[in-house]
Amino acid sequence: MFETRASIILLAPFAIAACVHTARSLNTFASNRPKVQPNVESENPCLEFDRLNTQVRDGLIDREPARNRIKSLLPRLKAYFYARGGIDSPKDDWVFPVQGYNQSSIGGVEGSGYVSKGYDYFDGNKHLGHPAHDIFINDKNQDGLDDNTHKPVNVLAMKSGVVVATANEWLVGSELRGGKYVYVFEPSTNSLIYYAHNNELFVRPGDMVKAGSVLAIVGRSGKYANPSRSPTHLHVGWLVIENGYPKPRDLYQALLRPRKY
Repeated sequence: MFETRASIILLAPFAIAACVHTARSLNTFASNRPKVQPNVESENPCLEFDRLNTQVRDGLIDREPARNRIKSLLPRLKAYFYARGGIDSPKDDWVFPVQGYNQSSIGGVEGSGYVSKGYDYFDGNKHLGHPAHDIFINDKNQDGLDDNTHKPVNVLAMKSGVVVATANEWLVGSELRGGKYVYVFEPSTNSLIYYAHNNELFVRPGDMVKAGSVLAIVGRSGKYANPSRSPTHLHVGWLVIENGYPKPRDLYQALLRPRKY
């Protein structure tokens, strides 16, 4: 018994030293680990708008709460844009949104494709009307590639702004009409530019874009854009926010006199 106690007493200093060494090793290991990044979601109002837009789209939020949230988000979206060096596009400076194409590719006759009657942003995926323009590409075999270049066709930002909502996934049979879409917020006019039916997106909420930046590739995603009866096109719309209410505006004149890229 005495020998056992003596052994414990003799080993105690070594045990203490081992614990100290282990603690130092753990501290060293901890200092070499990557620091946990702060929750950027709380600093990025674009992520909040993205979630709100999805709720509106899917009919999961009532009109007034949604409108009030948009009103509260607007100043934060503006602050986010300018704090990151965002510079507004000149008022009458627009970029044609389909690279390599021009106004001759706009559907309808003299802008007749734009139909705002019956449209209400807060109706979400069940909205009526067609408050946008369809810009068709040369794609007879509907493989998503330009028939002349045999390459994908880029979707370009019409104005500088910040990406505030996207849908990155779409499967055939989905009821989602816009398919893979992008919303870009343009601070100087409190407006949203909507680019839909894309094949692939290159941006996400919070990304800063300049006029002419590549946002996506023209595709065939969306409930009505995917069937073979629909030619391959980009659906582009413009919503100006008034008192928290995104209201449609006609982009036709902007599409007629764009800056070329």
